[in-house]
Amino acid sequence: MLSKHGIEFTKDNIDLYLKELAKEYRKLVGKGMPAELILIGGASVLINYGFRNMTTDIDALIRASSGMKDAIDRVGERFNLPKAWLNSDFQKTRSYTPKLEEFSKYYKTYSNILTIRTVAAEYLIAMKLQSGREYKSDLSDILGILVDHEKSGNPIVFERIQKAVVDLYGDWLSIPETSRIFILNIMEDGRFEQLYKKISEGEQETKSLMIKFNSEYPDVIKESNADMIAGTLQMKMDKASILAELRQRKAKEKPD
Repeated sequence: MLSKHGIEFTKDNIDLYLKELAKEYRKLVGKGMPAELILIGGASVLINYGFRNMTTDIDALIRASSGMKDAIDRVGERFNLPKAWLNSDFQKTRSYTPKLEEFSKYYKTYSNILTIRTVAAEYLIAMKLQSGREYKSDLSDILGILVDHEKSGNPIVFERIQKAVVDLYGDWLSIPETSRIFILNIMEDGRFEQLYKKISEGEQETKSLMIKFNSEYPDVIKESNADMIAGTLQMKMDKASILAELRQRKAKEKPD
């Protein structure tokens, strides 16, 4: 849930690592086995927009031969990156959908063998709404994208976002209710730039609380309980109460 390796990925070094990845992959498999990566999440935000400086991981849909795993490992070793610095673990989360490939867009091709695609605009917003994590940058990313498009003269209206959610996930009601309320409220408010600053500050505070909690109680935070822990920390609930709540949840999940 929280970055443990201390590596920060920026637009510039992502480009460097992908360029080197293409070279390694071509060495391993030759010229006749092209590969494709669809970058999502923070990496996609960095590549398409300028309001974020870094991300702590690179999530992607990987369409390649088995040689890609070795290429990823070799680049990671050369640049002292964490194991699986580029991975497709997000496919286990609720924001994943096989429709992402259909609604991605071309970015670059490296060494005539590795094609990079990204997710942008309303489709990236739809993914962020599906995740809706207050301990990450999902909500501020949504506002940052809206600000960027508004400034460029191509504002994203609510109907585009709603259509993107349906395109990716089949139904507007498939995203969490909290996300639906959030996007309706900010679209009605319209002060995206001011809201971006406020939400960013709140996310940073929550992230700091989560990091502190994780240092005191290692390995407690999981995908299944991170939202609950973040929410209770925001309410200044004491840590003993949080642990008690986690134990109760675990007990309820056990079969009779």
